Amino acid sequence: MDEGDLRVIHGTPTPEELAALIAVLATRTTPQHTPPPRPRAPWHRPHHTPAYHSPSSWH
Repeated sequence: MDEGDLRVIHGTPTPEELAALIAVLATRTTPQHTPPPRPRAPWHRPHHTPAYHSPSSWH
């Protein structure tokens, strides 16, 4: 971080408190890794699946 990125407006935090604050802010601003979507099988056609399954039907 460059000087001026973080400014204490009120109080005098200890170096440990500042380090804890910076650690929390760093984890919140880091983009979270999301896994790529699972590929669908080529034969999967969601428009061909029935919208309702009867309790006595095979599905």
